[in-house]
Amino acid sequence: MENNYKLDSVVIMKKEHPCGANKWQIVRMGADIKIKCLNCGRTIMLPRIEFNKKLKKVETY
Repeated sequence: MENNYKLDSVVIMKKEHPCGANKWQIVRMGADIKIKCLNCGRTIMLPRIEFNKKLKKVETY
C-alpha cells in the first residue's frame, strides 16, 4: 500500500479498538506513528512498519 497519509489524516485500521471503533486520527509522525481513537480518545504509538501492515484505508487525506 502506498503511504498516502499525512498528519491529521483519518485512517481505518484492520482490527478495531476494544471500544468498538476502528477510525483513528494521526497525531504524530516520525519513525513511530502516534494515532488517537476517534471514539474514546485513547492514543497509541506504533512503529511505522507495523502501522503500514495494520492500515486498511485512508479515509480523509
